[in-house]
Amino acid sequence: MKALILVGGVGSRLRPITHTSAKQLVPVANRTVLSYVLDSIKEAGISEVGIVVGATAAEIQASVGDGAEFGLDVTYIQQDAPRGLADAVLVSRDFLGDDDFVMYLGDNYVVDGIVDFVADFRRDKPAAQVMLARVADPRRFGVAELDENGRVTAVVEKPQDPRSDLAIVGVYAFSSAVHEAVAGIRPSWRNELEITDALQWLADHGHEVGSTVIDRYWKDVASVTDVLEMNRHLLESLETRIDGEVDEASELVGRVVVEAGAKISGSRIVGPAVIGPDTVVQDSYLGPFTSIEGNCRVAHSEIQYSIVLRGASIEGVARVEDSVIGRETEVNAAPRTSTAHRLVLGDHSRVQVGG
Repeated sequence: MKALILVGGVGSRLRPITHTSAKQLVPVANRTVLSYVLDSIKEAGISEVGIVVGATAAEIQASVGDGAEFGLDVTYIQQDAPRGLADAVLVSRDFLGDDDFVMYLGDNYVVDGIVDFVADFRRDKPAAQVMLARVADPRRFGVAELDENGRVTAVVEKPQDPRSDLAIVGVYAFSSAVHEAVAGIRPSWRNELEITDALQWLADHGHEVGSTVIDRYWKDVASVTDVLEMNRHLLESLETRIDGEVDEASELVGRVVVEAGAKISGSRIVGPAVIGPDTVVQDSYLGPFTSIEGNCRVAHSEIQYSIVLRGASIEGVARVEDSVIGRETEVNAAPRTSTAHRLVLGDHSRVQVGG
């Protein structure tokens, strides 16, 4: 069995962060979203992985390499434009051959992984298997309808009048029957080949489409709010580890990780929180659910419920919360001699200014 991971999207709802980085490489609890996906693939007993890449191919390859760090053998497959999930299966035909495979969207996170899901597929041997979860507003998702045996009878993409509350999570399993299905469908109104249409094709042509309904946490990491929520969830399971330096004037409360090379002085850190390697925290307060990557500097500031990316500097800022601070960013206190605000902002930025 193989795995196909899709990372070709542009991440428009995570701009401006994704103007300079693939959304799958945004760090959550100081690890990339994609790394959690790769861990899940490995835990499910799959070692041969194809990663479908687009415009951010160079970044993805630099991060994952040949997959050896994750115990995987990775092949990269270029998709020249985001033409839909079913198109990703089409362009991966040579890699997949006639093998069964798991398709995992690289911006999704499922707590406790996909071991049970893969076991269901291997046991029942349907043409396809979909992971489902009950949601409050099914109109935002692809929605599946099931028969009394849990088999998928209909799949509708973002229905206005949903007949089910079962949303399709971004994890699928397929037999080689899917290749006939993706070849038999036509582009949707979005001019994309939809994987939901391929699932419907299989069901309509007498193939079994099974389902696994999960009741555990999962997240489609599509927006800043999603990233912060996933960060909070992952930090909940943090275990205290102090490998860096913490002086006597500092106080650590709760579950806190201080990576090697980090230096904490005159500061109070209330966990769960993680401080990356070679980061300096001086005379500051770091509140719960804060992740700070490596080589950062935080001085005379207060931060909580936030993610600070590698190389950022925050100094003299009274309070930062519910924020994502980009790589090599500088955030400083504004001079108090003027009520004017001087801003240099990238495209699609969102700023809240007081006063």
